[in-house]
Amino acid sequence: MIWLGIDTANTPLSIAIVKDGQLLLEENTSMAINHSLRAMPAIEEVFNKVNLVPADIDAIAVSEGPGSYTGVRIGVTIAKTLSWTLEKPLTGVSSLKAIAMNGLFFEGLICILVDARRGNVYAGVYKSNNESLTSIIEDGHYEIETLFELLHKHEGNLLFIGKDVSMHQEKIIREFGKRVVIAPVHFNLPRASSLIYAAQQLKTQVDVHPFTPEYRRIAEAEANWLKAQEKEKDRA
Repeated sequence: MIWLGIDTANTPLSIAIVKDGQLLLEENTSMAINHSLRAMPAIEEVFNKVNLVPADIDAIAVSEGPGSYTGVRIGVTIAKTLSWTLEKPLTGVSSLKAIAMNGLFFEGLICILVDARRGNVYAGVYKSNNESLTSIIEDGHYEIETLFELLHKHEGNLLFIGKDVSMHQEKIIREFGKRVVIAPVHFNLPRASSLIYAAQQLKTQVDVHPFTPEYRRIAEAEANWLKAQEKEKDRA
């Protein structure tokens, strides 16, 4: 069985093809490149390098968010288009869980952080049994202090993964001290092969047409509109 994995949820881009449990090729980059310009050419390059064409694949895995609105939307749109035109099953996987897979053999809690600006983060916390991950704190959009409060309710070591962990590292260490393990740099990038592995474990597929990204928060424009509406109500 041949899987195509697509992760464009945040700045890093990862594309992979896995055949019968063997990774044929994976392309990863952490450069801030516009995914709308780079994602499709990267997918085409991966297919060319392994001498396959899109029709050869049997299934598709895509990161469904949370993350960059634009990045998540691009990946999901590409995956849906390929799934529909090629008539291949599609599985959506949390972009945070995909990164957490890098810490699959960690004994403790695996905390993934993606910066969401203004002191907020997209975060999820998982625990591993060395084969799969269980969600301990639901993926969401959190103030960093709120996330800390939730983490304090759990015992054990804490592995922090994600390229944006460095932005909050001093605060994390100050808060949790010796409980903290900071993942090395090569653990911080999402890997489309891990995304495929997680999708295979889910053993489910989405209904392509209604499938939408999991943003885990409303867009800033919508939030501003709601605030404006509240102000109008207060004036009335």
